[in-house]
Amino acid sequence: MPASVENPPVFAGNADLRIACDIFCEVIDNFGDIGVCWRLARQLTTEHGWQVRLFVDDLKAFHALCPAVDAGLARQEAEGVVIEHWHAPTHAGDTLQIADVVIEAFGCELPAIYVTAMARRERKPVWLNLEYLSAEDWVADFHLRPSPHPRHAINKTFFFPGLGAGTGGVLKERTLDAGREAFQRDAWWQERVGISAPSADTTVVSLFAYENPAIDSLLEQWRDSPSPVALLVPEGRISGAIARFFGLPGFAAGAKAESGSLKAYALGFVEQPLFDALLWASDINFVRGEDSFVRAQWAQKPFVWQIYPQADDAHLPKLDAALAHYANGLPEGARTSLERFWHAWNGAGTPDWPGFWRYRRDLEQRAADWALELAGIGDLAGNLAEFAKSQLK
Repeated sequence: MPASVENPPVFAGNADLRIACDIFCEVIDNFGDIGVCWRLARQLTTEHGWQVRLFVDDLKAFHALCPAVDAGLARQEAEGVVIEHWHAPTHAGDTLQIADVVIEAFGCELPAIYVTAMARRERKPVWLNLEYLSAEDWVADFHLRPSPHPRHAINKTFFFPGLGAGTGGVLKERTLDAGREAFQRDAWWQERVGISAPSADTTVVSLFAYENPAIDSLLEQWRDSPSPVALLVPEGRISGAIARFFGLPGFAAGAKAESGSLKAYALGFVEQPLFDALLWASDINFVRGEDSFVRAQWAQKPFVWQIYPQADDAHLPKLDAALAHYANGLPEGARTSLERFWHAWNGAGTPDWPGFWRYRRDLEQRAADWALELAGIGDLAGNLAEFAKSQLK
């Protein structure tokens, strides 16, 4: 039986025992929060040997990303990670040991009883507030900044993912590049789409997106393209717009449609390890939110990012901050076209596909160069583990 939080064990004090880590995740919307937390949990387990427990308040959303997760179980294990259904405010503090490292993801509020137990622990845990990814300049100034608790003698440290030096970086598994290099495109098309891979003159587009009023114009441009376009659409929030364009009642997994130069294929929602293959199979990737945005950068393919929309266009400066990193080094024409296309896809203008894709070779080269630059910051899990261990000494 787990030890009481009143007398919690000190894992890090014994070199023979692994670092214990608790990650708390509240699923706010879509799959971004749990997507990042699940990747982080797996990486800390497999690459750093940590004992990780992941507390999640919505196991149904989790199940979509990891089918091995049973939404009806209060406690279970998947891929070496203990998963707890975070179903009540006192659940964690009442029943579990306090870990060496506690990660409060994206501003979710830890149970008060758990925080109290953290403060009572003889050797205080490393308490990290994992923030959302941002490319803005101020992130480096706030990364690793401590924040004292107002009532307890314990600090919380802000840990910021980012695209520039002085930040926590972004998640990347050690095996990811090898997987990309070993990827078999033709086999993937046969397995996932049921047809041979398109010919070299076909532009393959993956479309993972929120609802977007710019989609109709873009579909029309692909339909009228002088060269073929193959569109791969994971089933989700954009599926209804695709169905309406083709005059179909729906566009669920397995559906196919064709109009002019455009052929569209609906794919099932895939678990995380399979999503990278979709990006590798395409020539350009439309991605959304945080998790798929990061995966698109490691895919070394041109991509278009749909940032999570906010009121009063508050998301646009964040979009521009990412562009400042990613577009740096592109020839002027390609850079201007990329910026305009990203803005249009995020509600500021109309996308110009021919004007954008004419710079395909420049965009492909930049995608490869950028992945190398980003890797120079170090991956988020590794950076987080290194910092935590320095605080546990």
